[in-house]
Amino acid sequence: MSEQGKGKTGTIALISSDVVGSSMAGPGIRVWEFAQILSLHFPVRLIIPPLIAAAVPQKEQNSPIQLHVCHTQDELRQGVQSCDLIITRGIILTAYPFLGQLGKPLVLDMYNTFLLEGLQQIADAEDWQRITTFERDLASLKTQLATADFILCASEKQRDYWLGVLSAIGRVNPLTHQQDHSLRQLIDVVPFGLPLEKPQQTKRVLKGVYKNIAVDDKVILWGGGIWNWLDAATLIQAMHVIHQQRKDVKLFFMGVKRPYQTIAKLDAVAQAMQLSQTLGLTDQCVFFNDWVAYDERHNYLLEADIGVSLHLDHIETRFAFRTRLLDHLWCGLPTVATRGDVLAELLANHDLARLVSPGDAAGVAQAILELVNTPNLRNKLAANFQQVAPQFQWNTVMQPLIDFCQTPHFAADKQSSLFVSNSEPRSLVGKSWQTLRLGGIQAFWQEVRNYWHWKRRQG
Repeated sequence: MSEQGKGKTGTIALISSDVVGSSMAGPGIRVWEFAQILSLHFPVRLIIPPLIAAAVPQKEQNSPIQLHVCHTQDELRQGVQSCDLIITRGIILTAYPFLGQLGKPLVLDMYNTFLLEGLQQIADAEDWQRITTFERDLASLKTQLATADFILCASEKQRDYWLGVLSAIGRVNPLTHQQDHSLRQLIDVVPFGLPLEKPQQTKRVLKGVYKNIAVDDKVILWGGGIWNWLDAATLIQAMHVIHQQRKDVKLFFMGVKRPYQTIAKLDAVAQAMQLSQTLGLTDQCVFFNDWVAYDERHNYLLEADIGVSLHLDHIETRFAFRTRLLDHLWCGLPTVATRGDVLAELLANHDLARLVSPGDAAGVAQAILELVNTPNLRNKLAANFQQVAPQFQWNTVMQPLIDFCQTPHFAADKQSSLFVSNSEPRSLVGKSWQTLRLGGIQAFWQEVRNYWHWKRRQG
């Protein structure tokens, strides 16, 4: 780095916060695609930290992009030490705070508003669990944002949200404003992207292949996991209505088991499977698949007739960027989606999606029936898909990150003694007292166990 805090990038340390392999969820997919594009311009070291390393199968550690799997903090420190720039997600900074103290420019990927997502995920927990979890997440968030030199988010609407948070903790200040009046050098938009190549079906995976799905059936695809902030229940209720009218319409959930996770399924998964079983739909017109390999997903998307993405009515939706909708765009899959999120509105504006109200099972059923009854629907919409898709290709959406990596810099307020941070987390003693006061001795010991488990996973 020069005295002005700028320099030419050497090796980039890209530290994953999730499993990278044949089967990946959103965070793993994103870091993998980052590595693919960035490696066209810079030397890239894709690092799996101890927090994640135990979940990476040995057979998948060799890949076109070399994974550096670190089983201890010392290995992680050594792997990063020789790099010139660090890119990671927030949970990694919480587990390994030394990464923000190495004197290297730090890029923080905040493509999902995890504080709002977390509120929905723990909405049904006891009071003490909700409060202590939120306070832990909030303290972690403040620390992360105070440490970053450059922050990524998924949409302009998200950027507005994060600018508000950054203002509240003092990162929007005279120093960062002077560095760049637009604050694009502090936070910019890098959404999820699409592959440059067009998808080509390599084999049949659903019609005439999967149990009880016939060659001539119409397949409705739920293109991802079932999370607590989404609304699989309304879709299953809609399928109950549809099944009374058309026995040839089938619903396929692409994944109910997150790759290599040792934790139990989320409540939403169990609830969806129970509802389908109660309505007598499971393995008749509703099918729950474990998980689809990343390199196989296009076969399912190309073979399906309609894609569906439904969410609940809560604050997370306002700032969400439903990445599964990008797969629909990539594969030209007409969509039914709940109104409210950025991508659904974009697709609807180009006649590529039908929007429904949250929780409206009758509306979902009607929209699906209208679409499956439309002859040659994919062909009719092909030109619209081709018009919209190029703006979301990975090499296009990643340009702000590529630009930063070409001339990396430290944030102005991090270089100054005037830097003010409002990110001091509650002390361990303070957290313990808070848990004891809110939840009693049983809650206290549960948090002790959780903390001990967390420390062991850190390596």
